[in-house]
Amino acid sequence: MSKLKLSLACWNYDRTRALMDGSVSPDGIDLTYLNLPVEETFFRMLRNREFDVAELSLSSYLIAASKPNNPFIAIPVFPSCMFRHSGIFVNANSGISKPEDLIGKRVGTPEYQMTAAVWIRGILAEHHGVPVDSVTYFTGGAEQPGRTEKLKLDLPSNIRVERIGATQTLSKMLQDGEIDALYSARTPSTFKAGDGKVRRLFSNYAEVERAYYRKTRIFPIMHVMVIRRDVYEQNRWIAASLYKAFVEAQRIIYDEFDETVVLKTMLPWMTSNVDEVRAEMGPDFWPYGLNDTRTTLDTLLKYSVQQGLTPSIVEAESLFAPETLETYKI
Repeated sequence: MSKLKLSLACWNYDRTRALMDGSVSPDGIDLTYLNLPVEETFFRMLRNREFDVAELSLSSYLIAASKPNNPFIAIPVFPSCMFRHSGIFVNANSGISKPEDLIGKRVGTPEYQMTAAVWIRGILAEHHGVPVDSVTYFTGGAEQPGRTEKLKLDLPSNIRVERIGATQTLSKMLQDGEIDALYSARTPSTFKAGDGKVRRLFSNYAEVERAYYRKTRIFPIMHVMVIRRDVYEQNRWIAASLYKAFVEAQRIIYDEFDETVVLKTMLPWMTSNVDEVRAEMGPDFWPYGLNDTRTTLDTLLKYSVQQGLTPSIVEAESLFAPETLETYKI
């Protein structure tokens, strides 16, 4: 019996590499893995629905799911998770030394709806007293001019968002003091330059992020795997098959972390770091599935509504293919 041919667009992660090299194959599926950077995958999937299965911004998916005729259905696989306190950059002459100093400032963000920015705004509002509507946001390309929102937004009037000029970039504007701060998933080149004109708000971000995790038990989810709804409706079994394969591919990496004969990454203290992460976050520190991620998902759903991106909070179960909400037991 021939297998169903499906395309999968996803970046080259350790936790998905077994799917890319074929050492893990979803039951009944002949998978073509397209190793693409996330910005390209998101743009092509949201604008043109080019892939059968794709990694997608979780915030973008929540917006799509809040509208009639959502073209996607997700499975609870999260290829990208990241604490984002490290992604807040400020101009050194802006007078910003603590989070509350952001109030009333000009803040850049490549896209208002991008997941990293949603998490940053939500965390600043909930834990640091910086209301979402207390700053003016400027959107556009971080390093290359011309970036636009991938989805059309209808924001409330209290949220002030302005487009930067056609030839401007947020990274350069931050360096020159045309904006005071930048919320970014990528580290701006003007910070990497090391001239001191741009710095992180939280220089001790790892310490701050650990404290945040201890307080909330949240490891912020950035991306989710989605299936084009028309593909899913024709063969609903593929949701469980794909979910099972992603879990298996991730388990390989969990097992590799126990290998101490050689280092499989160029990180000299990787073994120590793995021990530290397990002690802090438990053995399954990068959880898939709904049960172990519900608090994180519910928090982002709340932030999405508070920031004017979605109209109302929905049940997390409604985001995922029902075939993936339970797994069989032997």
